[in-house]
Amino acid sequence: MRKNKHEARKAPRARSAATHEKRGGARKRGLSHAASSKRSQQSAGRRDAILAAALKEFSANGFAATRLDDVAKRAGVAKGTIYLYFRDKETLFQELIRSALSPMISVIEAAPAADVPLHVITEMLATRFVREVYRTDRKQVVRLVLAEGRRFPKVAEFYYREVIGRAMKAMRKLVARAVERGEIQSDAIGRFPQLIIAPVLVAIVWEGLFDRFEKLDPEAMLRTHFDLMFKGLERRDA
Repeated sequence: MRKNKHEARKAPRARSAATHEKRGGARKRGLSHAASSKRSQQSAGRRDAILAAALKEFSANGFAATRLDDVAKRAGVAKGTIYLYFRDKETLFQELIRSALSPMISVIEAAPAADVPLHVITEMLATRFVREVYRTDRKQVVRLVLAEGRRFPKVAEFYYREVIGRAMKAMRKLVARAVERGEIQSDAIGRFPQLIIAPVLVAIVWEGLFDRFEKLDPEAMLRTHFDLMFKGLERRDA
């Protein structure tokens, strides 16, 4: 009987110790998770800083003349840190293309799911392009590819695959649906989606070369281009 009383006194202490140990383990896991989250945020911050610095250096010097030492200095990191995120300068530039323009391309790819007419979608895309690319440093990526793509075919190939090819595929889907619905009677712009993309490139080239002589309203130009294009298709097939 005495043994049972002793064990009864020990049981609450054991449960208390187990509860304390469990709470201590949960606290440690919480601290570990917080530390891991902080490290992840710091890592993402360094990566973003490197990409931002790379855009500045590539824009100022071009692809060939840009040195990773200068990118590291501008980003405030050691040169070796760049290699933790990017294999080489070409990989860094490719990721710059992806991070700068993939959000816009994703919007274009999602457009076919919207149940709205083609001309409304193109106007929406024009507005978004001006706001998120043309009015930001992201347009420098397009300008760099136009200037350097011939000398660096791998860069041009990557840009075509990640930007141009995806955009044209999405545009063909939009045009095919518009033809099926009777919004337009010809699939010409589906066969040549470059006609939809062309004014985007014109706007960026103009801004870089001639804007100081004559200002261009890119959004108004894009809207005018789309209006003329759709009206022309309607008249031609009427």
